[in-house]
Amino acid sequence: MRGRMTLNPIKHLDPVGFILCALAGFGWAKPVPIDPYNFKNYRRGLFFTAIAGVITNYIIAFFGYMLYVVVALYFPTAGTGLYYFGYFFECLFRNLFVFNLGVFIFNLLPLYPLDGFRVVESLTRGVNPVQRFLRTYGQYILIILVVESFLCGILEDYTNLPYVRYFDVLGYVQWFAINILGYPIRAFWNFIFGVPLPVISVY
Repeated sequence: MRGRMTLNPIKHLDPVGFILCALAGFGWAKPVPIDPYNFKNYRRGLFFTAIAGVITNYIIAFFGYMLYVVVALYFPTAGTGLYYFGYFFECLFRNLFVFNLGVFIFNLLPLYPLDGFRVVESLTRGVNPVQRFLRTYGQYILIILVVESFLCGILEDYTNLPYVRYFDVLGYVQWFAINILGYPIRAFWNFIFGVPLPVISVY
């Protein structure tokens, strides 16, 4: 009915979210519309619908890191005509890995309207005080965290005060995503290709 059953990204763009993503590095797409009355089992249907997107992010990160290792190992090195071509794809696949892990953990934060809130909703009985609080104030907490992280990034870049990063709450979330949740992916593919495990920093 809304024309959203398509892989065409234009159909899923939210104008404000897209502009903020381009200018501030954070944005959003149109939410996926669902009709929970179509679920045979409401809680189970809500749970699997909530985690479908983040599981996709983790799968993309899994194969993105594989492509990153392949390009890093087998594309031409400095001094060849194709160096910048290979470097572009190395950065592309590295960012594909990093950003999808970041989105994976970010969307699992239990704050409305993120998928993590839907997971909490599916695992708890009825409307309880915690669920009510997360639904009422979740989006405001989310905005505060995003703005705080954005300001920390600006302060660190323009004031040369490295300790500012320690106040970046979402920075810790990103670090956890890359270094903890991403470790099995990195360990697996580095073992397959027989190369040492590099450290991927988010700063």
